[in-house]
Amino acid sequence: MAVKNDVDMVTEEKVRKGGVLARLYFDMQDKDKEKLQHIMLSLVNDKLMKEKGVVYCYGTIEEPLEKDGIYITSATVTLLMDNFAPLIGIAFNYAPAGVEVLKPEKEIKLKTNEVQTILMDISQISINYSKYIFERVLKPEDMEAITRDLENRAEIGKKLIKGDDENPG
Repeated sequence: MAVKNDVDMVTEEKVRKGGVLARLYFDMQDKDKEKLQHIMLSLVNDKLMKEKGVVYCYGTIEEPLEKDGIYITSATVTLLMDNFAPLIGIAFNYAPAGVEVLKPEKEIKLKTNEVQTILMDISQISINYSKYIFERVLKPEDMEAITRDLENRAEIGKKLIKGDDENPG
């Protein structure tokens, strides 16, 4: 039997308590080889590692290949998360080319409150993307009205989740 290292022991313990180990695949291209490598390193060290719910993160970045003046590289990143919810946010916000759930191997069980959190996170991500698109297409006065509506909607959602007895409208 192989001796388990600290990473293996942390992984097994976290997965036993509802954690998820996943491998994400990213690809990127740029005209500047050095910039490309820096962006990939920053993705792993400065962004993914600092995401809420990430226990650890490590990755390998392929040496960029040049084709027609454009450098192309890919990265394989392994993440251990406290539960399934952070993986959804990471998939939405960083758009990996692929996602592979490594552990648990058979099924992921979710508690009702975890499902609610996931759904609210998805809703917030949708709002953020809509706002991003609207800001680049609409006139400033139209954007102000939509921003107010989105902020009101977010506030109502928070009150509903907290179970406030106040009338949110």
